[in-house]
Amino acid sequence: MLKKTKIKILILLTSIIIIGSYFFINLLIGNQKFSNLMSFLNVEQKELIKKYIFPHKTEKGYLKKELNFIKSGKRFNTEKSVVQLSNDKFVEKYKLNSGFYLGINLEKPGSGYIDFYEGNIIVLSSRGVLAFKKDIEDAKENFRQIKNNINKFIGINQFKKNRWFSLKDILIFKNKIFISYTEEFEKDCWNTSIIYGDMNYKKINFERLIFSKECVHSTNNIDKEFNAHQSGGKIISFDDNHILLSVGDYRSRHLAQDIKSLNGKIIKVNIDNGDYKIISMGHRNPQGLYFDKVNNFILETEHGPYGGDEINLIEVDEINNKGKILNYGWAISSGGEHYGKREENKKKYEKYPLYKSHSEHGFIGPLKSFVPSIGISEVVKVGENKYVASSLRDKSLYFFELNKQKQIINLNRVEVFERVRDLRFNNNQLFLFMEDTASIGVINLN
Repeated sequence: MLKKTKIKILILLTSIIIIGSYFFINLLIGNQKFSNLMSFLNVEQKELIKKYIFPHKTEKGYLKKELNFIKSGKRFNTEKSVVQLSNDKFVEKYKLNSGFYLGINLEKPGSGYIDFYEGNIIVLSSRGVLAFKKDIEDAKENFRQIKNNINKFIGINQFKKNRWFSLKDILIFKNKIFISYTEEFEKDCWNTSIIYGDMNYKKINFERLIFSKECVHSTNNIDKEFNAHQSGGKIISFDDNHILLSVGDYRSRHLAQDIKSLNGKIIKVNIDNGDYKIISMGHRNPQGLYFDKVNNFILETEHGPYGGDEINLIEVDEINNKGKILNYGWAISSGGEHYGKREENKKKYEKYPLYKSHSEHGFIGPLKSFVPSIGISEVVKVGENKYVASSLRDKSLYFFELNKQKQIINLNRVEVFERVRDLRFNNNQLFLFMEDTASIGVINLN
């Protein structure tokens, strides 16, 4: 009898240790100590552990968790912290505690975008969590989800193929909400599209804004390369009837110089009928757009190849009054280089030489070229002739001014210590979507 009791106690203690260890390790995942421990294992061992012991910690697990959260319609709260920046300012971080589980570049946590409507902050995840809140600083108020039919246009079938297939931006304009995304027009053939609907806090029925059915095949393409990180997708308002959309080249570089293609372009889209016009070309992966109506120009930021991120200026008078399509040179001119060793890319350089001068080859050069790349993302205006661009790779903000000659002066880098996916400027506050922690950051610029 005593022996049986000892065996039962031993089994119970063993079970407690195993279960306790499981939950302890589960909590440690993502922690530096756990990463150090995992470094002793090879790739196959790591994948087996993730697949069979912690399946919910895999990419598919995060995806399923986020899509299930959208279906639940649950509200979610934020957790506040304060981080001092490198310029003695502070960013107040509001970590989104639920819903934002799977990122675009990073596996976790989630990527997202910000906009404002009727004084409310609207947030969108890269997989379709759409929610709003009146006051980001009110700890008692939760974000409330808005029911929608986004998954009619992009859903689990596309998300499972690769993290780069995702929602790309949000714009609320004239009481309508616009969302850009990577659309699979036919099997394995993609491009950047827009859905829109009437803005409503309870439920939004989206429909597609039809302007093109062109797509880039992921395997059957001229250069035999494909990358949907290079999809662009930035949307901004332009005038009462038009929005601007950036479309990347999806690494089909020749399309950026093909006037018949929308890829590698900034296009002006009529929101009433879908008619469109190309306003600029020769772009690789345009990430940020800002229309400065006072100065009548558009600022555009884009990812270069290996090096060569750019800030470009698009003169509105040139495209409106003269009807020009302005050309910014990709993939003929760039401050960067093709990925890989130069000697292995001889044929690529013959086709796409990446000349270091734009003007010598008839193109418009950037206001600023970042070599090495900073992973430039959004750009917004924060004062008279004052602007700020964000970065992903560099985890910093770049404040700058434009002088009367439209040259960048007083460029000032400020570390924020996280990848910044999106920016908005509202009531003298700079709002950031910080994707290392899936947080909304707020910086007071008084």
